[in-house]
Amino acid sequence: MNMLQIALKEIKHDFRDIRTLVFMFAFPIVLILVLGSALSGAFKGEISIDDLYVLYEDTNNSESQSFETFAKEAAKSGIHFKMLPEGLNGKDEVEQGNADGFVISDQAGIHLYVNERNSLNGSILQGFLASYVDTFNLITEVTKKGSGKFETEFTLQAKQDYIQEHAILPKKQPGSMDYYAIVVTTMVALYAAMASAHLIGHERSRNTAARLMVAPINKRDIFIGKVLGSIVMNGVCVALVVVFSMIVYRANWGEHLGLVFLVLLTEVILAVSFGLGMGFLMKSPIPVIMIVVQLASFFGGAYFKIENPEGVFKFITYLSPLTLENKAIINMVYANDLSFILPAIGMNLSLAFLFLLISSISLRRQEGL
Repeated sequence: MNMLQIALKEIKHDFRDIRTLVFMFAFPIVLILVLGSALSGAFKGEISIDDLYVLYEDTNNSESQSFETFAKEAAKSGIHFKMLPEGLNGKDEVEQGNADGFVISDQAGIHLYVNERNSLNGSILQGFLASYVDTFNLITEVTKKGSGKFETEFTLQAKQDYIQEHAILPKKQPGSMDYYAIVVTTMVALYAAMASAHLIGHERSRNTAARLMVAPINKRDIFIGKVLGSIVMNGVCVALVVVFSMIVYRANWGEHLGLVFLVLLTEVILAVSFGLGMGFLMKSPIPVIMIVVQLASFFGGAYFKIENPEGVFKFITYLSPLTLENKAIINMVYANDLSFILPAIGMNLSLAFLFLLISSISLRRQEGL
């Protein structure tokens, strides 16, 4: 009973602290809006390509008709071929940026010149011309066998599709608001460590530690009650951020909201335990906690999306607990993949148990709070 009363007292005290409430609720709401709006372009799956203009010179009359047909079809896709005017050098035009490419067709084949400063345009032109050359060579070889064979090869249609395509990666991907609603929420849950760093220290600074010790309350009840109150208060703030982002920002949190809240709750338990442990181990824990939280947020993808890290950088990202937690929630929401949920919860509770053990041992060795 004493334990619950202390927890309730802690919750009331924290909710009266306007500065803490603003930081735990208003700060993530504004940050989601700012990052989600400013970095929305990084989450668009489409790349806009302007029309391409290509000069060509044909010295091989046998291919003129087929190339003109190809040029007409390419124009439908935004690639426009134009005969090189007399007096101009095609290579110079490309180098000066007046054309996206220059094509020469002669007896030796087709030669393409592109500007290396725009490799994407060059790759597109190379792909189109490679398709044309392959088709032209195929037609040439087939026509050598006779017109009857040619007609059979190119008019015979399959009666049935034997190959069916299936997408390996899901088409559904998070937008900028969806992504930052998740990663900012997990980051703010980790910030609970800063408030919990002084759970016991505040009793000393307010000169209430002595009164608690002379009261008929077990030291263990005081410890558990304060930890429980901090977990409830920070958990409510995180839950409000999730609900607000769903209603106002239309962020997608998926159909497994219960599991989402469970992951976030265990992260809050980890954060409170970490802050409490650091408060017992250090006289000034806030700077260290701030550095740890910022590094965990940076390498956990809270400020920008980290895709396919490799080598040492991949190892560093997995040192951040937010990496696994964000991966667990995003995979659950957008791929219905629950395989990372238990590892994320297990990691949070294991680390929380370690810091709570450190805190309880330190508190037991002290005469007072």
